[in-house]
Amino acid sequence: MMTEFEMIDLGLVTYYLGVEVDQKADYITAKQSGYARKVRLQFGMSECNYTRFPMKLGSKLNADKCGIPVDATGYRRMIGCLRYLLHTRPDLSYLVGLASRFMEKPTVMHTKAVK
Repeated sequence: MMTEFEMIDLGLVTYYLGVEVDQKADYITAKQSGYARKVRLQFGMSECNYTRFPMKLGSKLNADKCGIPVDATGYRRMIGCLRYLLHTRPDLSYLVGLASRFMEKPTVMHTKAVK
């Protein structure tokens, strides 16, 4: 491409759109630890405990029509941030997809599941 177009080789990519990339001869890793840290801070979860499992085994979410409603905009913001994390954390796909079903009328139960 350099013969056809005027361009400069900037070398290997190390950071692109919030994704930290580490390229070696035999592997490439992509992570979003800086972005995840920023999201935890934004939603007041900087002191949260880590877990190996993104969702408790046997947890179920439903419409929770009698539950206490929460701010739908804030809930949608949380889901949006988590959706961006799915690029490097496919293990969260099921939970984020499940929680996305309740963006119209989220309740406290849904917010706890997301957190």
